[in-house]
Amino acid sequence: MRMHLERHTVERIGWLRAAVLGANDGIVSTASLIVGVAASSAGKPEILVAGMAGLVAGAMSMAAGEYVSVSSQADTESADIARETRELAEDPEHEHEELAAIYRERGLTPDLANEVATALMAHDALGAHARDELGLHAITRARPVQAALTSATTFAVGAALPLGTAALLPIGQLVLGVSFAALLFLMLLGAVGARAGGAPIGRGVLRVAFWGALAMAATWAIGRLFGTAVA
Repeated sequence: MRMHLERHTVERIGWLRAAVLGANDGIVSTASLIVGVAASSAGKPEILVAGMAGLVAGAMSMAAGEYVSVSSQADTESADIARETRELAEDPEHEHEELAAIYRERGLTPDLANEVATALMAHDALGAHARDELGLHAITRARPVQAALTSATTFAVGAALPLGTAALLPIGQLVLGVSFAALLFLMLLGAVGARAGGAPIGRGVLRVAFWGALAMAATWAIGRLFGTAVA
């Protein structure tokens, strides 16, 4: 008899969130930076230096931000697990009743809820409480290092796309060329992220394209305004 193994999109939520967020930010922030600096009438070497600095700074910022944020989540999870471990050691009867009450609320009869709670606590009491009382699952546990590395790497990859486009284009075509290329990259990313996450593709594409276009338009306006003022 063959076992039917299922894989669900929730299993990818940890790395998927960090990857999509990192690549999206890399494209939007670096393309916006390039467009803003180019709109100020800066030369191409200055534009490329600004883009490269934005890539490095952004990747480090994403790594640090994700690590701190996810570490805080991991600390909270660890504290909850430690408290649950202590409660199981001090008052296992109360913890058994707590677990049985959860199963009764889900529709099990009182007798069956007690049987399930007894069986699960005999097998893995802490795991049962972590999963059913605290809502902690192995596939969604916080992983700070994984989130930091994923965010930094995908930010750098995303930022390299508009930066590479800027390096290939002549200065006169740089603003429009980078803008259109960045929107294309964003729409592709939105489609891939939506597909991987099981969400509607059209919504994901429109969402990232709208905010990306708004960010580039805003930095272009800043570049034109302050570039003219300085000149």
